[in-house]
Amino acid sequence: MSKHVPPPSDGDGDRIIDEPLSEALSRRYLAYALSVITDRALPDVRDGLKPVQRRVLYAMREMRLNPDSAARKCAKVVGEVMGGYHPHGDQSIYDTLVRMAQDFSQRYMLVDGQGNFGNIDGDNAAAMRYTEAKLTEAATLLLDGIDENAVDFKPTYDGQDEEPVVLPTGFPHLLANGTTGIAVGMATSIPPHNAAELIDACLLLLDNREASTEDLMAHVQGPDFPTGGVVVEPRTSLLETYETGRGGIRLRARWDKEDTGRGTYQIVVTQIPYQVKKADLVEQLAGLIENKKAPLLGDVRDESAEDVRLVLEPKNRNVEPEVLMESLFKLSDLETRFSVNLNVLDAKGTPGVMGLKSILLAFLDHRREVLIRRARFRLDKIEARLHILDGLLIAYLNLDEVIRIVRYEDEPKAKLIETFGLTEIQADAILNTRLRQLARLEEMEIRREHAELAEERDGLLKLLDSEKQQWRLVGVGLKDVRAILGPDTLIGKRRTGFADAPLVDAEAAIEAMIVREPITVILSERGWIRAAKGKVEDPSELKFKEGDKLGFLVPAETTDKLLIFASDGRFFTIGCDKLPGARGHGEPLRLMIDLDDKTAIIDIFPFKAGQKRVIASKEGYGFILPEEECLSARKAGKQVLNVGAKGAAFAMPAAGDHLGVIGDNGKILIFPLAELPEMPRGKGVKLQTYREGGLRDAIVFNAEEGAAWIDPAGRTRIWPEWKDWLAKRAAAGKLAPKGFPTSKRFRPKG
Repeated sequence: MSKHVPPPSDGDGDRIIDEPLSEALSRRYLAYALSVITDRALPDVRDGLKPVQRRVLYAMREMRLNPDSAARKCAKVVGEVMGGYHPHGDQSIYDTLVRMAQDFSQRYMLVDGQGNFGNIDGDNAAAMRYTEAKLTEAATLLLDGIDENAVDFKPTYDGQDEEPVVLPTGFPHLLANGTTGIAVGMATSIPPHNAAELIDACLLLLDNREASTEDLMAHVQGPDFPTGGVVVEPRTSLLETYETGRGGIRLRARWDKEDTGRGTYQIVVTQIPYQVKKADLVEQLAGLIENKKAPLLGDVRDESAEDVRLVLEPKNRNVEPEVLMESLFKLSDLETRFSVNLNVLDAKGTPGVMGLKSILLAFLDHRREVLIRRARFRLDKIEARLHILDGLLIAYLNLDEVIRIVRYEDEPKAKLIETFGLTEIQADAILNTRLRQLARLEEMEIRREHAELAEERDGLLKLLDSEKQQWRLVGVGLKDVRAILGPDTLIGKRRTGFADAPLVDAEAAIEAMIVREPITVILSERGWIRAAKGKVEDPSELKFKEGDKLGFLVPAETTDKLLIFASDGRFFTIGCDKLPGARGHGEPLRLMIDLDDKTAIIDIFPFKAGQKRVIASKEGYGFILPEEECLSARKAGKQVLNVGAKGAAFAMPAAGDHLGVIGDNGKILIFPLAELPEMPRGKGVKLQTYREGGLRDAIVFNAEEGAAWIDPAGRTRIWPEWKDWLAKRAAAGKLAPKGFPTSKRFRPKG
């Protein structure tokens, strides 16, 4: 057995820290989470940049890659950023640089890229060794004043240099370009906006800091996406989004109708939603045609060159263009929903969700701080220059004595300081003056410069002493930027429009295109679904995968909507025309709807308008449900019945005036159906009381016709004594009559 060797010691005690694992993990994970939030994923409210973006722009500025200079290889830029400021992978840095150079990703490009920087089809940019880049004019607006102590700097990761904590930011970049990011436990999603509109809103706040979000939206109409499109979100919803900082925005493609002669036409899509890859959109539309999920669409072609041009052909000339597009907006990414979450870091680095007004006020406060710091920087420069000019003027007034001291004294600097009461800086300036500058004209120039600087100094002192003047100059600066990014410029013109979504019944139009034919829906026990044409005469001839068998056999029509009731109380809706044919084994139903393997299918049936159903859980609670409340266009279905741990029991037609229920304990209770409430969703009321077990089965019947059950052999058994089990709802009931099926069901399951 080996002897235990103690861990090495460094002289200051053990290097092993004894602490609970949970505490150590939680503390380290918290540190990691904060690092991701503050140093990676969330932008700063002041400049709207994440650290990697800020570092790329600053490094390019340090490399003098200005708009009027020659571009440099992106590999050189990435190397500078990685070596000096951002100690992470080169690919993440290059991806950031590429995104800032894509006109379909950024509303205001910050990098002028030369070479292949990817395209709207989703193709990647060329390798960094092939591409070149420099800053754009918009980027210089973000960096303007950074040499004038406008912002704080901090040490870089290796302590050998410094980097800006935030950029001066000449326009509201956070909202102008927007951003997305996922941190630990939080995320941000900010759409891009029009810079001129944002500046107009800022100018309104400078005039009236109490302006409401609604007042600001008189200028900020809404997002302005780089790829254009049409926003169809209601105005009230946009107002709530900008007020709270959370919401969503519906964005549609922009399209036009082109006549092709002889009464035919085609749809031309010229702008697609933001962050949608055009190639994927074309593939998606082609898939809808192939899978017969878009019956109004005949063909799709991509005729794009530099501009987007997708051509959509209708199935026939009788299809209305508005109806066609409304159906495609529902089925494809021609319409998307941009999630808005204005989650940012404030000036103190604290994450939080802000509204439109709060963000603009934070930007204005930052601009005022930048203005004050630049003014102080300039004031210090002026004071230093005036100090030197004062010394030079003394020298000119006593020129002969100065020349004598310089010529004959052993320590002329010390003698000058002693004789004229100069400072060391003034004495050095005099001694460094050239002979040619001793002319009379030079003295006049110094006096002129001194007067000008003194006047500028007085103006700066007044500025620093007047908050009102500071805000006025902030506004002047914003107006200057607006002239560069205004709506009259090529870059500043609004690209995204606004419209109300037309009230078109696309579903009815699609249904009108479907040929009405009888079918039989076949669902196996393992969840494979298909539709056979006509009626299935002999179910025993149906074939299934090995180990599988028939679960449900439902007659329907191709125009029907199939309702699927799951054990978790949800209803799902599938168009019968979208079901696969019966040549094979069909397709897994769980791929068509969001249903996990642990949730069972209780029943399936075609929707009938006006029909009602008795719906109940195995806990013994239920109510009457109109079938209209079951319909849902969502893949996740619609939660209708609140079930307990035991799940749902049944959803049977309410075709009668009495309801008979039987529990797992074999007791039957019959009561009038009128005792059940009609509800759109919920838990319902108690049907029967149980000590053990729950609800097993039920039957709805008319008292005049009498009750009956069906035995396992399929024979109907009349039940003339059913009134002996009649009682009030929620009673325990009595044991089933002699001869009742041992399965404790009124009819065989399935």
